[in-house]
Amino acid sequence: MKKKWWQRAVVYQVYPRSFQDSNGDGVGDLRGVLQRLPYIKKLGVDVIWLNPIYKSPDKDNGYDISDYRAIQPKFGDMKVFDQLLAETHRLGMKIVMDLVVNHTSDQHEWFKQSRLSRDNPYRNFYIWRDGKNGHAPNNWGSYFGGSTWEYDKKTEQYYLHLFAKGQPDLNWENPAVREQVWKLMRFWLNKGVDGFRMDVINFLSKAAGLPDAPNPENSEYANVEPMVADGPKLNDYLHEMNEKVLSHYDVMSVGEMPSSTPKDALQYTGLDAHELNMVFQFDHVTLALNDDPRLGKWNDQPIKLVDLKKALSKWQVALDGKGWNSLYWNNHDRARAVSRFGNDSPQYRELSAKMLATTLHMMQGTPYIYQGEELGMTNAYFNRLEEYKDIESIEAYHQIVDHEKIVDHDTMMRYLAMESRDNARTPMQWDDSINAGFTTGKPWLKLNKNYHEINAKAELKDQQSVFYYYQKLINLRHQSDLIVYGNYVELNPDDNEVFAYKREYQGQVLLVISNFTSKQISRHFEVPTTKSRLIANYDDDQGDRLRPYETKVYAY
Repeated sequence: MKKKWWQRAVVYQVYPRSFQDSNGDGVGDLRGVLQRLPYIKKLGVDVIWLNPIYKSPDKDNGYDISDYRAIQPKFGDMKVFDQLLAETHRLGMKIVMDLVVNHTSDQHEWFKQSRLSRDNPYRNFYIWRDGKNGHAPNNWGSYFGGSTWEYDKKTEQYYLHLFAKGQPDLNWENPAVREQVWKLMRFWLNKGVDGFRMDVINFLSKAAGLPDAPNPENSEYANVEPMVADGPKLNDYLHEMNEKVLSHYDVMSVGEMPSSTPKDALQYTGLDAHELNMVFQFDHVTLALNDDPRLGKWNDQPIKLVDLKKALSKWQVALDGKGWNSLYWNNHDRARAVSRFGNDSPQYRELSAKMLATTLHMMQGTPYIYQGEELGMTNAYFNRLEEYKDIESIEAYHQIVDHEKIVDHDTMMRYLAMESRDNARTPMQWDDSINAGFTTGKPWLKLNKNYHEINAKAELKDQQSVFYYYQKLINLRHQSDLIVYGNYVELNPDDNEVFAYKREYQGQVLLVISNFTSKQISRHFEVPTTKSRLIANYDDDQGDRLRPYETKVYAY
């Protein structure tokens, strides 16, 4: 296996709007990221992934792009971006951009042209269809509620939008669309950008003929994912992308792929597949779906450890030696890891944050750290609907509570408190001053009220903090072929309290043991007396006795 730079790398995800505001307008910006580069460098990561910074009407926080070659004015301009890129490179780090090409904004010039008339040259850049019996062309439900189809009175047809109405889907069957995407990718790569994270990239190829989706619950709208994920021409599109663009640059590529299986991923990212480097799979972050399929992710039930272990281990084993994993607990679309998978109480927050970090960072793959994760930031637990800004959360509330009346207000508010994307999007907690040092103005989204206790300034003063623990994990990966390349052996898969596994490489062994409970328990693992303890979240080692959220890693 030819070794690649991105296999040893650790990525830090920056959600610019919530990272650092430099001009007091309450919205984070590129100059703010520039100011905080020394902090990111201190953590020790290799790559910064920036969420979308392109020009956008912000229907979905920048994932609705109106100009792929311009910077969102709230974030700055191209001159500031060029400065940021140059300074990041000077500090020895790389920048990966978000590539959003399943859809554009309805304010993009292509779509403005497309909707002018049925014979406009850009009409076929999007997916337009006649209605059926006075209704939408099929029963597909949008990820943000309602139908995936929006009727356009002027041309008397519907256009497809898997997400918001302002996010029409591009028609990838049109070669002219693909050529435009290759051009915009080259624009950024020629600037010196080091790769792309590709938004819902496995949705590009829809089911042939766009038939109705299965609807066993007889819901108003059916789950669209089986009809759009991993479609019939996806391999062709990704192979063409690699051939025309990616293979000409030494960059990394990661595709966000809901519903993809390891078998799918090996087609797209296998070490000899000539498509992408790795995928973001969803198995471990979609384990606690509601028993009522109409509610999907909206739930507040805990995740069973045996299910979590099965989900992660499946990918570790399947891709070993054949592909490459991306390792993540959370991102801008997911609740805070310590609240979802650990314990965010004052007593156990730091212990469980370190335990989660160890469990993930010792696996095979490229780790991704979402901003604030290295501080142990928690869910916000907003208690009023007006405090939420996320379009997915707001639309889901109105669809589920007001329209379909599946659950009541209090229940849905509990679900939002656990699963809303705004939990990840609250501003970065830099210090205990007003607005946590994020802005001198009014923050675009309410801060988490615990910023007085949990912030970067406090963490950097404490050598035992979550921040320095992450720093140590990153350093270990940089120094160890065993951590980077070792194979994965799951231990005790039916144990619902302890996550343990081995890594093996060229005669070396790593044993990772993590207690996922707030209880003191005992487990025995055979380890030689010559072992060394690489890292742990308790100062001493009590052998078989595991204290609440204790994690430790032995090498021998």
